[in-house]
Amino acid sequence: MSSVSWLWSRALLTNKSFLWLLFIVNALGTVYGYIWYGDQLIETYDHNPAWQLIFVPDSPTASLFFTLALLYLLFPPKRELKGPAKWLRSAIEALGVVTSVKYGIWAVAMIIAGAMKGTPMVWENYMLIVSHLGMAVEALLFTRFFAFGIAAAFGAACWLFLNDMIDYSYYVYPWLPQVLDDILPDVRNFTVGLTLFSFLLTVLALRLAERSRGLK
Repeated sequence: MSSVSWLWSRALLTNKSFLWLLFIVNALGTVYGYIWYGDQLIETYDHNPAWQLIFVPDSPTASLFFTLALLYLLFPPKRELKGPAKWLRSAIEALGVVTSVKYGIWAVAMIIAGAMKGTPMVWENYMLIVSHLGMAVEALLFTRFFAFGIAAAFGAACWLFLNDMIDYSYYVYPWLPQVLDDILPDVRNFTVGLTLFSFLLTVLALRLAERSRGLK
């Protein structure tokens, strides 16, 4: 095995020490993400119905689901899960992958779009680009180790479509660089299209994982 391919090998990705490192990094990133959304959450609470709060923090909720999904790899069930426990695992893992792919790409796209329209790039922008790209990449890399299928991925995509509808109907989408306010319809269309793209990319990752297992 080459040194490059080792970076996405089962031996590394399922190593307990590496999984714990990834769990800690994602957990801290999730906490940081909710803090980042603090002002918007307060404003939403002050001016909108409370039920809309859940639709505000997109990226940290995605990383929260992925962090929870890692627990199934760190503490594998001693026997096969059935019924509600199986459905819960599938839902958490599917949401962790599909939402992380979407919002990982979305955040990077919005930062770059803002920069192209004149928003100055500061160190936080570069940090967010790296961390959000990491969200998307890790989600796709770990798809093969999770237990969810296409049906659960479709359910996660439906949640994202609902989130898109709420975001742009009630204006609780993540705060954008100000220079993007005048192209909000384009941002909305891109966001909805990215939901579909993230679902299809997840399906592709699942198919590749099935094919890889079939070749063994």
